[in-house]
Amino acid sequence: MLALFLPLFLILLLIGMPVFFAMLAAPGIMLYATGMERDISLLFRNIYNGIDSFPLMAIPFFMLAGELMNRGGITMNLVQFSQSFIGHVRGGLAHVNILSSMLFAGLSGSAVADTSAIGSMMIPAMEKNGYSRKFATAITAASSVIGPIIPPSGIMIIYAYTMEVSVAALFAAGIVPGILIGLGLMAMVAMMAKKYDFPVAGPKATWRERGSATRNAVFPLFAPVIILGGIIGGVFTPTEASAVATAYALIISVWVMKTVKLKDLPDIFIKGAKASAVVLLLVGSAIAFKTVVSLSHSAEILANWVLTISENPLMLLFLINILLFIVGMFLDAGPAIIILGPILGPIFVNLGIDPIHFAIIMSVNLTVGLATPPMGLVLFVASSVSGERIETISRAILPFLAVEVAVIFLVTFFPSLSMTVPRLLGLAT
Repeated sequence: MLALFLPLFLILLLIGMPVFFAMLAAPGIMLYATGMERDISLLFRNIYNGIDSFPLMAIPFFMLAGELMNRGGITMNLVQFSQSFIGHVRGGLAHVNILSSMLFAGLSGSAVADTSAIGSMMIPAMEKNGYSRKFATAITAASSVIGPIIPPSGIMIIYAYTMEVSVAALFAAGIVPGILIGLGLMAMVAMMAKKYDFPVAGPKATWRERGSATRNAVFPLFAPVIILGGIIGGVFTPTEASAVATAYALIISVWVMKTVKLKDLPDIFIKGAKASAVVLLLVGSAIAFKTVVSLSHSAEILANWVLTISENPLMLLFLINILLFIVGMFLDAGPAIIILGPILGPIFVNLGIDPIHFAIIMSVNLTVGLATPPMGLVLFVASSVSGERIETISRAILPFLAVEVAVIFLVTFFPSLSMTVPRLLGLAT
C-alpha cells in the first residue's frame, strides 16, 4: 500500500490538488482498490481525532503571537538591533539579515513568517545598498529556515505530538543546530563579501546608538526567555507557554509599544486563525493517513527492507538524509514529518539512535527543504516578496544550501551537537 500511495500522492499534487485533499484521496483510493473500503470511514473519523489534542493548541497560539509581533513592528526593532552591532562590517546587511532571522526565530517559529517579515524590509534595503536583488532574496530565503529550528517551532510540536516525544527536549535540541546554520551562513557571506567586495552598510554605531537599539529590542528579545525558560524550568507546558507568548505579544504590541491598535486585532486574529487552520487540517489528514499505514503494516515491511540494505546505523542515516532531502524538495515539512516520522522513527530507534536525535535530524533536514528547489515553499514566498523569479533565486541560493546540508550531516554524525543541551537540562539521557 505504501509503495502505491506515494506515487499516487505525488501525481495528485502535480495535477494541482491541495495537499489536504491529496493526503485523504490517495489512501482512500488505495483502501478501495485493495478491498478495504469499510476502513475508509477511519480516514474521516481520524481527521477530527488528529486535531483534537491539547499539545496541538500550541500551534495556533504561537502563530498568533508571531502575527502580533510582526504587525507590532517588533521585526523592525530586531533588524535595528542587529544592524547596530554588525551592520558596519563588509557585507553587513547580509549579516544583519541572518542575525535578524535567528532572533525572529525565537518569536515566530515559522520560516514563512520569517521570509515575509524580514524580507519585506531587508530585500529593498540591501538592494538600495548595492546588493543584487537575487542575492538579497536568496540569503533571506536561506536564513529563514532557521525559524522552525531555533525554538519555539511548530514543526517540532507536530513531530513531538505524532511520535510521543518531549516537546521541551526537542526545543532544547534545536538550539545548537539553529545557531550552527546561522553562523555557517555568516561564514559563507564573509567569504563572498571578500571575493565580490560587498558594500559596507554604514559607519560603526556608537555605544549610545547600540544602547538605544538594545532598549527598543529588549521586549521582543525577552519573549524567547519567557517561553523557553518556562518550558524547560517546568513552570508551564509548551501549550501553556504558547498562550503566555500570545498574551505577552498582545501586551507589548498594544499597551507598551503601542504599535497595534485595538481596531487592528480582528484582522490579526483572522490571519492567525487562517494560518492555524491550514496547519491543523494537514495534521488531521496526516494522522488519518498514519492510521491507514498502521493497518497495512507498511512500516514493518519497510523496516525489514531497509535492514536488508545495511545494518550499520551510520550508513542508514546517510541514506535517510539523502531521502529526506529529496522529499523536502517536493513536500512541505509538516506533512512530510507526519507521513515519514511514524515509518522511519521506529526503525532508527530500534537501531539504537536516540529518538530526540533522530527527531532533530528529520526536523532540520525537512526544514532546509523549505528553501530547496523546485517546490520549496519559502522560495515561492521570497519570490512573491521580492518580485524575483524562482529560477533566479534557486541558482543564487545554492552556496547557502551547501552550508545547510553540511550542518545537517554534522548534526547527524555528531549527536552531541544536538543532544548536549537537553542532557544538561535533564530532558534526555
